[in-house]
Amino acid sequence: MVPRSLFVICACLTVAFALPALPVLPSGYAPIAATCPATPLVRPATGISSGESSYLASRKAKASTALSAWLEKTNSGFGTTNLPTVALTTSGGGYRSLLSGAGVIQGFDSRDSNVGTSGVYQGLTYQAGLSGGAWLLSSFAGNNYPTISSLKNNLWKPAFQDSLLLPDNLLAATAYAAVTNDILAKEAAGFPPTLTDPWGRLLSYQLLYGTDGGVSTRLSSISTFSNYTTNNVPFPIITSLGVKTFQGECLPGPNATTYELTPLEFGSFDQGVSAFTQTAYLGTALSNGVPSNGTCIMNYDNLGYVLGTSSNLFNEACESVPTASNSSVLDDDLAAIVNAAHALSTRDEYAVYPNPFHNYARSTLVEAQTSLTLVDGGEALQNNPIFPLLQPSRGVNVIIVNDNSADTSTNFPNGSEILTTYVQSLNAGLTRMPFIPSVATFISEGLNKRPTFFGCNDTSKITIVYLPNVNYTFPSNEPTAKLQYSEAETEGMVDNGIQIATMGGSATWPTCLGCAIMMKAGDALPTACTTCFSTYCYTG
Repeated sequence: MVPRSLFVICACLTVAFALPALPVLPSGYAPIAATCPATPLVRPATGISSGESSYLASRKAKASTALSAWLEKTNSGFGTTNLPTVALTTSGGGYRSLLSGAGVIQGFDSRDSNVGTSGVYQGLTYQAGLSGGAWLLSSFAGNNYPTISSLKNNLWKPAFQDSLLLPDNLLAATAYAAVTNDILAKEAAGFPPTLTDPWGRLLSYQLLYGTDGGVSTRLSSISTFSNYTTNNVPFPIITSLGVKTFQGECLPGPNATTYELTPLEFGSFDQGVSAFTQTAYLGTALSNGVPSNGTCIMNYDNLGYVLGTSSNLFNEACESVPTASNSSVLDDDLAAIVNAAHALSTRDEYAVYPNPFHNYARSTLVEAQTSLTLVDGGEALQNNPIFPLLQPSRGVNVIIVNDNSADTSTNFPNGSEILTTYVQSLNAGLTRMPFIPSVATFISEGLNKRPTFFGCNDTSKITIVYLPNVNYTFPSNEPTAKLQYSEAETEGMVDNGIQIATMGGSATWPTCLGCAIMMKAGDALPTACTTCFSTYCYTG
């Protein structure tokens, strides 16, 4: 996730140009009118969609074949008759989490590494990201799932070294002018932008290929990419939190609605919303699931806006209206871009979506609202996007949780985020989350410094393989505020992430990871699993 004190941090960033008074040029960022689909635009959240179910069936078959091959390669003692559904999550944590999480993926990806864990990625059925983890997932999926090595060498290294978010960047003036035009075009189309718009647009320049920072790439576009249509990749989920601004709140509470953003749908299983709409038609004015004027909208689901939504912390300024001044700091420049479109208000501190659940009786919390206000998925201290994977209809059996949170003064995780998820899962009636111990226990037993298996002895619970950020070969506890990485730093962070995936290259870890994945499958396990469980299972 982006640092809590975003406005303070951004105050050190300058941009040396003045916004020109330009006419609004055509932009692929602006939402457009479109013919409505024949299928319903809103459905009740009684389970996963037919589209996701269809994808899941095909993906699980491929994942099971790949998982079986990896297990048999790792240790011939594994039975592979009953293979579980496995998911991977990457936490918030800005570029620190993006790069560490990227290394974990590379260490799991048989296309891109030759280590003991290579092949695990091919065995995944779901993948979820939040804030910095959403940046990673968006860059990976939004570019049709190239290898991490390819992204690192061809996009990230130059982009992170010459970040558009930093002062004195020679390319910044051109990019900011293009972004300004995008924001003005959205306003002209009848959709007032907010600070999330330029924020997401500038991030896209770091994360997506294509003209104007991949401006034509939408979240729903991913469903048309070749690796998705051939079911070669896990189903992607990005999360964000809703804020009840209509009740006078400016921050999400502990039980804030978790919204899911996928290539197919936007919505929530949470009580009070309990509905989904088609992602491709986000932006459409709906009343009880029916277009208010008979016309639908497309292009609102710009992928940059989505990844900006999941990392939006502008609301932490709370009651203060953002200002556009001549101080030349980044937050002021973002405000100035939006101010070129309209006078600023506290609304501009949120990612705003026309409410697809307006007058939808099932959505009791938000049915009276014409818009939804979303923020960083980790603001309520759930920095790991686990909630969507606890839904019974998804049938997830194992979640590999890569936690790159900065909970301690030294920017390492301490278990507090996953503990909050456990507590809130109980409050939400999601019964499959295994017990998570206190922060004091995490620290005293070193659970935040090595892999841990949660839920080992309870077949009614999902098994969680907890992989915290550990500095094996590189100081991976970089501040979340760090917005520039040299090419050497990017390389070092990703390489350290591979070490997180392999537990520092441990010869026994791949078998132990396999033991965690297969412990409840009912198949034969290698004798080595006894030692693995004794070493890594948290038993309380």
